[in-house]
Amino acid sequence: MKKSYIKRILVTGGAGFLGTHLCERFLSFGHDVICVDNFYTGSRGNIQHLLNNPHFEMMRHDVTFPLYVEADEIYNFACPASPVHYQYDPVQTTKTSVHGAINILGLAKRLNCKILQASTSEIYGKSESVPFSEDDDIVFGSTQLPRWSYACSKAIDEFLGLAFYKQYGLNVVIARFFNTIGPRQTGQYGMVVPRFVESALKNESVLIYGTGQQSRCFCYVDDVIDAIITLINCDDAAGEVYNVGSTEEVTIEELADKIIELTKSKSEKKFIAYKEAYGMPMDDMMRRVPSTNRIKQAVGWEPKTNLTKSLKLIIDSYD
Repeated sequence: MKKSYIKRILVTGGAGFLGTHLCERFLSFGHDVICVDNFYTGSRGNIQHLLNNPHFEMMRHDVTFPLYVEADEIYNFACPASPVHYQYDPVQTTKTSVHGAINILGLAKRLNCKILQASTSEIYGKSESVPFSEDDDIVFGSTQLPRWSYACSKAIDEFLGLAFYKQYGLNVVIARFFNTIGPRQTGQYGMVVPRFVESALKNESVLIYGTGQQSRCFCYVDDVIDAIITLINCDDAAGEVYNVGSTEEVTIEELADKIIELTKSKSEKKFIAYKEAYGMPMDDMMRRVPSTNRIKQAVGWEPKTNLTKSLKLIIDSYD
């Protein structure tokens, strides 16, 4: 990215996993970064190394309340994105997602600035139309199951973002993130790769929820950050939804085997039911694979880091 001038960048959810990596990248370009987070799932430890940077500003704020700052670009990542939180606190999940999107989109409209709205592969719900394309129908489960609060609220975010684009001409890009992995991601909230790595490094049982035959595609965080920045810098990308993720598919049991091998661990695999893991029933999807044709055609993006290299980088980060 060529820096023509110093931008003032607002990153909501900036103390979270993706948010901190995004803040770091913009600081490396010499831009001013405002990191907004209420630390509900974000961590002060994630941004501790940035606090002495004169271009970095930390603001503790809950996006369910209006925010009044000046910025040239906005990246809205403020929402709990882990099964633990949207299972146990669907109220906060929904409020943060929907109220937050309304407030931050409103801010972008006032400032007339570009905004990237973070969405999720959870949008596709229980669809079996693999690989998932951006214009596919979505199939949610019962409202009795709180896990769908996250997917439904993110769908509303997308409707809102596209409405701001169509109704007000706001430069909005929506990115549907599939499983993203990298350093500083925590297993505390159920994220599978750090959970497996931490257990393997301690030679503890690697707990696999369900049968382990469900498959996912894991994309390294640096590649995802590349996609985010490339999308927002392409004016023709505005008003569209883009899948962002890897197409390298692996079952969760294969993932556990690979991590045990790479860490040279003595861990054994242990399978537990979702109800035991989460304390309540939980729908799950057997396959979650993105079609990345749209983003390739729009900006030429595709991941550069395969799963094995990604896992090695994550394992090395624990040293």
